[in-house]
Amino acid sequence: MLSDDLAELAAPVLRDVLDHPFWAGLRQGTLPGEALVCFVEQDTGHLLPCYGRAFARCAAVAADDADLVLLSRCAFETVASGPRLRAALAGLAPALGVRRPDPAAGAHHAARVQCATVTAAAATSWAAGLGALLPFMLFHLEVCQDLRARQRPHSRYVPWLAAYLPGDGARYALRAVRELADRFGATATPAETAETADWFLRGARCELAFADAALDGGPAPGPAVPAPPPC
Repeated sequence: MLSDDLAELAAPVLRDVLDHPFWAGLRQGTLPGEALVCFVEQDTGHLLPCYGRAFARCAAVAADDADLVLLSRCAFETVASGPRLRAALAGLAPALGVRRPDPAAGAHHAARVQCATVTAAAATSWAAGLGALLPFMLFHLEVCQDLRARQRPHSRYVPWLAAYLPGDGARYALRAVRELADRFGATATPAETAETADWFLRGARCELAFADAALDGGPAPGPAVPAPPPC
């Protein structure tokens, strides 16, 4: 099935993400506090709103009403999670010894590239949009499952992980989107399947680049990522 083929295609990148020093440091409690703050600023201030809009754009062109409902829910939950996660870290900041995340922090280069990638994909075609959105969901869930399995019980970041790790709803949503992809793959042309795979790999590589940027703080941030034009 298409979702299995895509997951296999991205497996080497996923392994690099799971073993990345950013996520390893978060599991072990050795991650520099500024790296976590940077990650939360870029994720909640730029990536999550951008992916929410990409979900909404794909929902708007979904041929099936059930897919419209599913992707609209993904859009809502993605955007709504940003303020919640930022507030969670702000509340924990004194205990963790880190500064509170700035909701107005500018976008680093990696965030701008990732936002541009998913925005372009969602505006290109259904096949491209689906391809770019899947790694965002797949990698997030795999990372969170790995954090649960391998986090040190006395890590300084245990309280943050309790707020960050999603509930069962994320797993159900990923399964539903994978089923959507498989339905698409069953009737897609070879060109459409190749387009989905191409954008899927682009999205997967963005996940790795984002972890790199969070770990080193990234270059000087630019302005906020603008919202895409309306359909």
